[in-house]
Amino acid sequence: MIKQLRKRFITISIAAVASVMILLFAGVNIVNHIYVTSKLDETLDTIILNHGRMPAPEEPFEPAIKPEAEDDETDDETDDGQDEDEDDDDSLEDSGYMRKPGPGLAHNKRQFDKEAPFLTRFFSIRFNEKGEPTDYNLEKIAAVSTDDVDEYARIAFEHGEGSGYENGYRFRVTANDDGSFSALFLDSHKEISSEMTLLTVSAAVTVLCIALICVIIILFSKRAMEPVIQSDIRQKQFITDAGHELKTPITVINTCLSVLEMEVGKQKWIDKARGQTDKLRDLVNSLVTLSKSDEEHKPVKTDFDVSAAVSETAESFSDFAEKNGHIIKTDIESGITLSADEFSVRQLVSILLDNALKYATGGSDIDFTLKKHKKGILITVSNECENIDSEELPKLFDRFYRADKSRNSEKGGFGLGLSIARGICENHKGYIKADTEDGRIVFSAYIGNI
Repeated sequence: MIKQLRKRFITISIAAVASVMILLFAGVNIVNHIYVTSKLDETLDTIILNHGRMPAPEEPFEPAIKPEAEDDETDDETDDGQDEDEDDDDSLEDSGYMRKPGPGLAHNKRQFDKEAPFLTRFFSIRFNEKGEPTDYNLEKIAAVSTDDVDEYARIAFEHGEGSGYENGYRFRVTANDDGSFSALFLDSHKEISSEMTLLTVSAAVTVLCIALICVIIILFSKRAMEPVIQSDIRQKQFITDAGHELKTPITVINTCLSVLEMEVGKQKWIDKARGQTDKLRDLVNSLVTLSKSDEEHKPVKTDFDVSAAVSETAESFSDFAEKNGHIIKTDIESGITLSADEFSVRQLVSILLDNALKYATGGSDIDFTLKKHKKGILITVSNECENIDSEELPKLFDRFYRADKSRNSEKGGFGLGLSIARGICENHKGYIKADTEDGRIVFSAYIGNI
């Protein structure tokens, strides 16, 4: 149990740390991508607002689209000024560059350093509603030739209005007043390369940190579990010591009852006292057995004919079953050899059959099967029973759990048998589970070779 608890502690701790590291890794890279994209979009807006070129650092900012607040001022301009504006509009329309910035960036006044105009590479394409290029400007790019214009025009046309990435370029497509479309492509290879570098480095750091933390958790898990280990050891020692201490007075009481019965004859009070002492003795033995099954010692390994051992154990219950109105129907595959603890396997069969006889409805049959399964054996026991909620099935293997809530059932038992059965299966690299189907409860126990 301690090993399983330690494994669970390590698994949960590593999963929690890994989740935090992965979220941190994802968060850093997502924020970085959003930041880089916003900077590229600002550059695109600046180029659009400056008539398709990067402004020099010393020249004043003159957007192609004026804010609405400046509309009133244009009414007071001279006729010469109006002619100049009209000439500028005509030159913009003839230039082939877009005139519409991105949302909310009409007032973009980002300042660039002196090298920005020389380091920023971009090109623009104008195309009609069919996606056919009608004009382009490749003056600020060397990696794109006239042969590539059709391909980039197709990309922009298929994308439609808006922004996107393609072949290392950040681009934006806008609609013009005359029904045509304009696309501006900004060289983003450097930014994308930086993003990939950060992604690779952060991924490597995340994996390294998770691996390092895993090693630390594994190394210190035993120390972290030490209080639990000591508590478990003391609990097992108490159960073992109490069991040995109780066996002596129980034996003395039984002996005294036998002597008393010899002197006064049989009496129902003596029988009741003997029945309770027998029940107490069984409880003590079950507690000791359960405590020993929790100890992380390997079972005694022997190679034996499990088919014969199981058949013999099941047969010993036949007479008792018939006496109580039940028939045990066995389906045991012959000739199966298993490398396991024979005593534990026999005990498992006894627990399952005893449980079935206690809780089977009156006159119903009990089905018992043994089959070879994977590298071990699969034992199934099924019987008719009262309706059990599916949520209660896993609790059947808890210590002292009984389906009888009043705990006054005359069927006996302490709720320890199935818990012991689970311990036997786990010690043999197996499992046990309970299911219900068609008014029957089915226990399936897998025992592997050890």
